[in-house]
Amino acid sequence: MDIDILLILQAFRNGAGAILAEFLSKMTFLGELNTVLVLLAVIYWCLDKDFGTYLLMGWSGNRLVNGVLKVTFCAYRPWIRDARVIPYGNMIETATGYSFPSGHTMNAATIYGGTAVRRDMPHLLRVILMLIVVLVAFSRMFLGVHTPQDVLVGAAAGMTVMYLTYRMMKYLRTHPEKDRLVVVTGVILAALTAFYAAFKSYPADYDAAGRLIVDGAKMANDTFKGVGWCSAFLIGWILERRYAGFSTDIPMLDRITRGVIGLLGYYAVSLILVPLVKSWTGGPAGTLLSCFIQMFFISFLYPFFIHFVEKTDSSVRRPED
Repeated sequence: MDIDILLILQAFRNGAGAILAEFLSKMTFLGELNTVLVLLAVIYWCLDKDFGTYLLMGWSGNRLVNGVLKVTFCAYRPWIRDARVIPYGNMIETATGYSFPSGHTMNAATIYGGTAVRRDMPHLLRVILMLIVVLVAFSRMFLGVHTPQDVLVGAAAGMTVMYLTYRMMKYLRTHPEKDRLVVVTGVILAALTAFYAAFKSYPADYDAAGRLIVDGAKMANDTFKGVGWCSAFLIGWILERRYAGFSTDIPMLDRITRGVIGLLGYYAVSLILVPLVKSWTGGPAGTLLSCFIQMFFISFLYPFFIHFVEKTDSSVRRPED
């Protein structure tokens, strides 16, 4: 049934021309890892630290949940299950890991759905954000890279994690001393996830020529990414609370400057340092470590740099006052 739905959508896509497919390919871009991570970083550094913390916390949890579910169910991508399914354009390039559940949909549920569940947001904005979640989810089916159950479970799991994160962050505002418990619990869960993904067995199916259809070890790569991101955020988060304590209550020009410098640093880390770490380390450890570095820059290193610069700037100006 799920493949039949994709074939119906594919026939409609082929008959409707490229306009709708191109529009939905832009919508799916809103759920890509790099897009979401950059948006989360900017919100955290420049717009609203508390809100950004909530979104990053939820996203980290979602990446861990997504990774566990993917290596547990080991669902093949639609075009592997049925050769009649032909994804649109270069969509296969962004479809990494196993199919179930949809990572793009869970990403969208984090940033757009996670914002929409906040009742302090304007009603119209909440409706628009939920519409974006729906469009990202639908785009994954329309473009041929996910089945209906992939996106439905992805959306449900993503929104559930964001709701639980919202409740937890609300609790931490009145019980800040519990942050250590959150970090320790999260890091232990991340370590158990890495162990599970590394040592579980994966399906080994072969084609008529005797070639392995899907390499389970490679499919588990997304899980190790999630472990790296989640553990780095939690460790960076508590370090920032203890040793940085930066604020986003600053003038607009300072926000823009902070964002530009931060993004330059982020891309330097992502495009230069991360590939070097992967090439030096290799395997799951390289994936985990490179993602840890990437998130640790966002959650602690750059905030600590902000704190240091602003503290230095304040001490230089004080004698003149």
